[in-house]
Amino acid sequence: MTVADRIIVPLDVPTAPQAIALLDQLPAVTFWKVGLELFVSAGPTLLTELKARRKQIFLDLKFHDIPNTVAGACRAAAQYGVELLTLHATAGREALQAAQTAAVEGAQAAGQAPPNLLAITVLTSLNARAIAFDLKIPIELPEYALHMALLAQTSGLSGAVCSPQEVAQLRETCGDEFLLVCPGVRPTWAAAGDQQRILTPAQAIAAGANYLVVGRPITQAENPAIAFDRICEEIA
Repeated sequence: MTVADRIIVPLDVPTAPQAIALLDQLPAVTFWKVGLELFVSAGPTLLTELKARRKQIFLDLKFHDIPNTVAGACRAAAQYGVELLTLHATAGREALQAAQTAAVEGAQAAGQAPPNLLAITVLTSLNARAIAFDLKIPIELPEYALHMALLAQTSGLSGAVCSPQEVAQLRETCGDEFLLVCPGVRPTWAAAGDQQRILTPAQAIAAGANYLVVGRPITQAENPAIAFDRICEEIA
């Protein structure tokens, strides 16, 4: 795996034409994230376009519902041949286990490789104060993120999405085979934006992240291709 393969760039735009324009601007990017806004707007046709370009896909829809509904959604999403698919760990063990089984079934029925299911531990827009005062979660944020990751692992999922500030602890506890994907990554020359718990790309990789999600520092740069190359060099 090259350095470039470890950087996932979000297609955080509202329409398919804007997404295609971003793909054209960044031919060196091999891994793209499709989130809720774009998927609701453009549907699965964009996933077909990404596959035609031989790109890897992180389908970041963060499913969160009762077990039967989450399983049905994962079964349907698995037919697209995406590499990574997300759901919230807070859906609970029964939902996580049902999702894993359904994703394998859906992929097999479509002749695709099953996606790696990733559990969302704690959204990177949340900080310790929000966890304690708004959500009334009575344990410290790092401990809660670790608990969510272990719930995912013992439920049979491939990995978790976590803040880079928690990734070292999760890597040590969950082992080398558990995939850890980190948003909230910002190079030293970029603004933090709405991310609360951030590290630089090099720091996050050193701490144990398998993949980094880096959006605005690349997609909103004056020259996105140069920004992408700059982050690759920073990690290398």
